[in-house]
Amino acid sequence: MGGKRLVFLVMVCFMSMMVIACGAEKDESEPDSMKGSTMEKEENILIVGIDDDPPQLDPHFSSAAVDRQVFHSIYDKLVDIDEDLNFVPQLATDWDISEDGKVYTFHLQEGVTFHDGTPFNAEAVKYNFDRMLDQNIGSARTTELNLVEKVEVEDDYSVVVTLSSPFSPFLSILADRAGMMLSPVALEEKGDDFQNSPVGTGPFKFVERVKQDRLVVERNEDYWNGAPDLEKIIYYPYSDENVRITNLKSGNTDIVNKVPPKDVEDVKNNSGLQMSEKEALGFQGLFLNTRDEPFNNKQLRQALDLVIDREALVKVALRDTAVPSAGAIPPSSWAYDESLDVTQPDIEKAKKIMTDAGYADGFSFTLKLAPKPIEEQLGQMIQSMAKEAGIEVKLEMVEFGALFDQMEAYDFDAVRLGWSGRVDPDGNLHPLFHTGGFNNYGYSDEKMDKLLMDARVSANQEERKKLYTEASMYAKEEVPYIFLYHEIDYNAYKQYVGNFTQYADNMMRFHQTTVQ
Repeated sequence: MGGKRLVFLVMVCFMSMMVIACGAEKDESEPDSMKGSTMEKEENILIVGIDDDPPQLDPHFSSAAVDRQVFHSIYDKLVDIDEDLNFVPQLATDWDISEDGKVYTFHLQEGVTFHDGTPFNAEAVKYNFDRMLDQNIGSARTTELNLVEKVEVEDDYSVVVTLSSPFSPFLSILADRAGMMLSPVALEEKGDDFQNSPVGTGPFKFVERVKQDRLVVERNEDYWNGAPDLEKIIYYPYSDENVRITNLKSGNTDIVNKVPPKDVEDVKNNSGLQMSEKEALGFQGLFLNTRDEPFNNKQLRQALDLVIDREALVKVALRDTAVPSAGAIPPSSWAYDESLDVTQPDIEKAKKIMTDAGYADGFSFTLKLAPKPIEEQLGQMIQSMAKEAGIEVKLEMVEFGALFDQMEAYDFDAVRLGWSGRVDPDGNLHPLFHTGGFNNYGYSDEKMDKLLMDARVSANQEERKKLYTEASMYAKEEVPYIFLYHEIDYNAYKQYVGNFTQYADNMMRFHQTTVQ
């Protein structure tokens, strides 16, 4: 990157930070119940600061990572992961897989009840699968489970899932939202209101939610895996990262799930805080509406991809708390191919592509962002980079929940959002690139579909890695999504918070956590 350009980008970032610093005094995003508070630490109550208000409390419809921060308290899954990303039993004590890889028999925990007192059993598992697979309700899990052919109850505590073809990522799917079990009785009784008062089998029961203010869960005294030590957890959404970290330092919050890049060193050196870090499994970038103009034109997608300097974003805005991205697979994955190069900025090539496409004078689009300081910095840097090639980027800040609604309605050109990632690389690529994938906004290509399906059915890890590399290389040409960087995920918490372990999926689990 040329010296003049780096100086210019640093100046843009500096001016953005000055605006943020001045605006932070009002703390508009701080929950009313916390403003001006100097609350003392309450015994056995954990105060959690999360980066947004969860849009959806029903796992079958959820598509936001922040939802899962709460889900791990309310729901259990058939399968979980350990700290090393190995699959371990949860509601399923063990499982058998047929030689052809198409039949999974899950043996279930006995004596488990949902929070409403109704039994967890094989019938409940079948009900959950049937609901997710019902094409009429539009579950976000349907495409994850599209190889499930039938689900049968063998006995009270055994359920048999038959697939139409071998599906290597199946256990990883069940270690996430598709494996979370919801009370069938509550679903029937509550209907659409279930998302406002969810019922699972997890270590904590839902108590109340005040949107944009707080979400409260309490200890499940009858939890099958031992009642947690914590009496209650209160989640507060802080979309403003400055407010989130200020509340942690002041003592209004005990733990936060994200530390802003500018605060990482400060938190590390704070004697009253602990911090853990993990390489994230996901990616960050730009979702493109490839169904409508301007990004239904592949050449314009390619041009935008070529004007972005990932190294500058990571160095200036993210302060080296991330690594530039070449695709959907992060360096921590077994499927990562280090030979896949990060796209380097090439303004002249971008201009030529636009000229060949009939856009010699450039084009314009709106980039929607969540209202967060770091997003504003990233948006302004991308805006400045694109301007060098004659591309006009209009920035629009949109509340996090509304952003998802607008994306579902295709009411966007581009959105600055990422994906929290999955243990199996299928969970990063298939939703994004496969026709009809729930993170796919208009892209459809037969070659890509075949690569991803071949990788799903193969049982050979080396073969799967080659297929994912080929799919990633093809995505660099097609550009249905613009990859920017892979995060390093930071959790910060008070010294008195004990027995907290950070997992590589970046989801906080509090079953064993204590406050002293």
